[in-house]
Amino acid sequence: MKRGIITILLSAVISGLTAFAVVKTVTPSNESTSTIVQADGSTYRTVNLSQDNYPDFTYAAESAVDAVVYVKVTSVTSSARQTPNSILEFFFGYPGEGQQRERVGSGSGVIIREDGYIVTNNHVIDGADKIEVTLTNNQTYPAVLVGTDPATDVALLKIDASGLPVIPFGDSSKLRLGEWVIAIGSPYDLRSTITAGIVSAKGRSMPNYTGEFKIESFIQTDAAVNPGNSGGALVDKAGNLVGINTAIISQTGSYAGYSFAVPSNIVKKIVYDLIDFGSVKRALLGITMQPVDEKIAKEMKLSSLNGVYIYEVSKNGAADKAGIKAGDVLVAIDSVKVTDGASVQEAVSRFSPGEKAMVTVIRDGKEKQFEVTFQGTASENGTVSEDGSVAFYGSSIRKAPEDVLRKFGLKEGVEIVDLGPGKMKDAGASQGFIILYVNNKAVKTPEDVIEIVKKSDRAVFIEGVTASGRSGYFGFGK
Repeated sequence: MKRGIITILLSAVISGLTAFAVVKTVTPSNESTSTIVQADGSTYRTVNLSQDNYPDFTYAAESAVDAVVYVKVTSVTSSARQTPNSILEFFFGYPGEGQQRERVGSGSGVIIREDGYIVTNNHVIDGADKIEVTLTNNQTYPAVLVGTDPATDVALLKIDASGLPVIPFGDSSKLRLGEWVIAIGSPYDLRSTITAGIVSAKGRSMPNYTGEFKIESFIQTDAAVNPGNSGGALVDKAGNLVGINTAIISQTGSYAGYSFAVPSNIVKKIVYDLIDFGSVKRALLGITMQPVDEKIAKEMKLSSLNGVYIYEVSKNGAADKAGIKAGDVLVAIDSVKVTDGASVQEAVSRFSPGEKAMVTVIRDGKEKQFEVTFQGTASENGTVSEDGSVAFYGSSIRKAPEDVLRKFGLKEGVEIVDLGPGKMKDAGASQGFIILYVNNKAVKTPEDVIEIVKKSDRAVFIEGVTASGRSGYFGFGK
């Protein structure tokens, strides 16, 4: 009896397995690749994707949307003075003459730190007298402008809040053409709007009609972006921030299929410079370049048109000191291939003055590598400005004048003459403070201060006298 039951059970299991195998064999796979041969001999490939390979943005949208905020900006302007039309207007004034008018604009922003740091576009807050930020829960906060970088159209705001949702930074250099992304922002005041598209191109630049210095290496997407999206997030499928939506190309001012975002790798470097120093520490390579055309490629026997031709090297610049020469073709920076000027700008912008990178060039048909130590702008290199001050971690410092030193009975010291957002202000420095010692070493000039800090491995400890004559001290980490 038992043997009969076991036999029946085994037969049922075997029958089930056989049926599954037959169905699996005759049913086409959810994901397969096939090649079609046409009558003329040409071929093309078709791919059947499984359901899992179709884009699902629910995770990215739900995890990122609360970290994208609405930015309202208000600027106050005076009405234009007009010519009086009557004797009464001449004596009693033109109606409304000299009145203050409020102009209101809006954009988007992205929370990047739980303690209230928000990144947006410089053009969103440019000229604003008041900035307000509204979260997705409808809480509104006044915002303080920490700093801006017009060259990349990035600005950093700060609100007095904690425990905020954030979007983690992703690596924009790993974005692939055709990869799905979503744009989150407030177009036309439609809060928390989410649109989707693909990465259409990388390293895009746009015409610059103002003549201002610009770093442009935009991510181009076909995600719908309209006025009000500026400063909002471009997010990958994993919910990482890969760009800040910045611009569109359109003849109507509305979305026409093309939108552009500042890559997150550039944004990350800019905002953390603004947080730490109050200004952007921009690395300079010290070259003048032009695209590699067919003529240059033929003369230099290049296998492709990728890279940039260096036709001038700044004397005593970073490239010059490393041994790079005019006539070299730059093809890679730290193993990252560069194909044009925009990609060179993007690669260099990830570095800070003083950092090193291996730069690959083609010279005489052969690849050569040079270790480059990037330099900074004049103020970052310790060059004294017209008023004798030097930029230092968001402040300006200069050798203390004789009358100031006599006032406090001092022989020497360095005065803080201006104080903006940055490590000095965050550490408790105050305008008019006289720096006497840095890491227990006496200082006479701004160059002394900068040199000691450069040699410091971790912390900076400053002692001196406040503007009221009291002893004071503060410190910060490097």
